Amino acid sequence: MRERLKQCCRIVVKVGTSTLTHANGQLNLGRMERLVRELADIHNQDIEVLLVSSGAIGTGANRMGLKQVPRTLPEKQALAAIGQGALLHLYEKFFAEYGKTVAQVLLTREDLDERMRYLNATNTLLAILAMKVIPIINENDTVVVEEIKFGDNDMLSSLIATIVNADLLIILSDVDGFYERDPRVDDQAQLVSEVYEITTDMEENSTNRGIAFSSGGMLTKLKGARVCMAAGIPMVIANSTERNVLRRILAGERLGSLFIPREEKMQARKKWIAFGTVLHGKVQVDSGAANALLKRGKSLLASGIVDVEGDFGRGTVVAVLGADGREIARGMANYGADEIRKIAGKRSTDIVKILGEKDYDEVIHRNNLWVECMGQD
Repeated sequence: MRERLKQCCRIVVKVGTSTLTHANGQLNLGRMERLVRELADIHNQDIEVLLVSSGAIGTGANRMGLKQVPRTLPEKQALAAIGQGALLHLYEKFFAEYGKTVAQVLLTREDLDERMRYLNATNTLLAILAMKVIPIINENDTVVVEEIKFGDNDMLSSLIATIVNADLLIILSDVDGFYERDPRVDDQAQLVSEVYEITTDMEENSTNRGIAFSSGGMLTKLKGARVCMAAGIPMVIANSTERNVLRRILAGERLGSLFIPREEKMQARKKWIAFGTVLHGKVQVDSGAANALLKRGKSLLASGIVDVEGDFGRGTVVAVLGADGREIARGMANYGADEIRKIAGKRSTDIVKILGEKDYDEVIHRNNLWVECMGQD
C-alpha cells in the first residue's frame, strides 16, 4: 500500500494548532515556513495540494495576549475573526516566496448539509485546483454555532478528502502516529504502522486531548480515519517535526501510521449521504429488516420499521438503527417522520390507504442508502 502513495495526484494535508505553534501559543514561524516550502515543492511536481489549517482561534488568542482559549462561543468567534486574517496573511507571504497563489475557503457543516451547497463547495474547490491554486481551508469559526460545527479540523479534512476524491489525506500532528496506548502516559506503547480496522477499544483508548490551544486529539483523528477508510481514501498520521515528512510519505517511506482503506471508491452521492450531511433523525428497524439491508442489499420498507426519532421532512438524511440500537446505515427518507410513524410496521400496499397517497414503495430506496457496517454502495 505504501508503494501506491508514490502515484498520488491529489492530496489533502491537515495541520493542527500543535504543528503551527510553540508550547507557549506563539506561532512557530520556522516550522510553518518549512511546511510551505515542502508543499510548494510537491505542487511543483504537478500534485494538487489542499491545505486544511487550524490555528485561527489560537492565533487570535495569542494576538490578544491570552494564555488559553476562553470557553464561551462569542469569545471564540471573536478570536477566530482576529486570528484568521493574520494566519492567512502569513500563508500568503510564505507561499508567494515560492511563486504560489493561495485561496482562502471557510466552511461550516451547514455548507455540506444541503445537497446543492455540497455540490457548490465541491465545484469551487475543483475550480481552484484547476487554476493551479492551493486552497487553504478552515472551519468558519467566526459564524459557526455548536449545532453545525464539524467538531474538529480532523473531521473537516477527511470530508474535504472525500469531496474532492483525493488520493491521500495526511494529518500532521505532534505525535509519530497512532499508538496502541497513549505514549505520553505509557512509554512502552507501540506505534501501529498500518491500521486496517478501527475498533471501539481503539477509540476508548484515544480520548486524551491535545495542547491547550487545540480542539482535537487522537480520537478525532480516528473518526476522520473512519470516513476516509470507508470512502476508499488512505490516510496517514505523522509527526510534523520529521524532516521532509510529506515528501517521504509520498515516496512510500514507512513513516507514521497508515490507515488502509477499502478497495472501492464510493459513489459521489453515497459519500454525501454517509458523511456530508447532518443527520436529521433516526428510524429503528427489526432484525429481519436489518438482515435485508446488511446482507441482501435491499431497500428499507415500512414493514421493517419499529420506531422513529426526531421531526424530519421528506428528502432528509436519517440514521437507520438495528434492533440493538446501533447505527447500521444512513439514507435519504422518502417520507417525513410523522408519515413514517403512521406506516411503520405496515405493508407497502397499505401506504396509500393510510396516507391517502403513495409516492414510493420504499421508505429509503437502496440507491439512497449507505450501509455503514459493510461500507456498501
